[in-house]
Amino acid sequence: MKARWITPDDALLEYLGEHGLQRISKRLVSSGALDVVSTAVPGIKDILVLGKVKQLERAAAADLIIVDAPATGHAFTFLSSARGLLDAVRAGPVRSQAAEVTELLTDPARCRVLLVTLPEEMPINEAVESANRLEHDLGMSLAAVVVNGVYPELDWLDLDPTVLAATAGMVLEPGEAEALREAARFRLARQQLQSSEMARLAEQLPLPQLPLPALFATDVGVAELQRLASALALGIETLVVQ
Repeated sequence: MKARWITPDDALLEYLGEHGLQRISKRLVSSGALDVVSTAVPGIKDILVLGKVKQLERAAAADLIIVDAPATGHAFTFLSSARGLLDAVRAGPVRSQAAEVTELLTDPARCRVLLVTLPEEMPINEAVESANRLEHDLGMSLAAVVVNGVYPELDWLDLDPTVLAATAGMVLEPGEAEALREAARFRLARQQLQSSEMARLAEQLPLPQLPLPALFATDVGVAELQRLASALALGIETLVVQ
């Protein structure tokens, strides 16, 4: 697995270099005119990045290319840049690039969107709205929905902590039993809320769901990333089997 950070400036310089225009690219860098060129047309920065993604896909640089897009609001601007340039530019290499990027984005065999949300009311509302816009406005296909921060189901939350402690040979200090009851009530309510919201998501957006567990940690390190990766891999394997 390889990771790469693609910037509009780097994509432009690579494009010029691959088309025998190394001298121009060097002059752009030395003169400070690179930023002027890469912002000359609205949406050109986004099309430069998407054009590089398209090039990597055509070259079969990897079996699977995952693009980490911006957050929802900026993502629509990013993904709709190609369509905007098709309307604004009538001919030339920019229009050709926009047409090829649009072809990539709207081909379900080459590109699909993997939505990410939380099992809460507002994020799910946003995910459903985003899915509709992606399909109807941009003509893109959807893959699945990653649901982050899902609490693991605990089936003993309604049991009396005093009884549980006695069974384990422990004696609770004053106030501990009520604190544990309060924590159990909160956790149970949270589980029920998440279950309800995920059911609503399935009803309003009939896509496979890939739940990832909530990590009760202050920092996300290698161990936490491995846990998330394992959960995601398991979810994907389940989809393949189905």
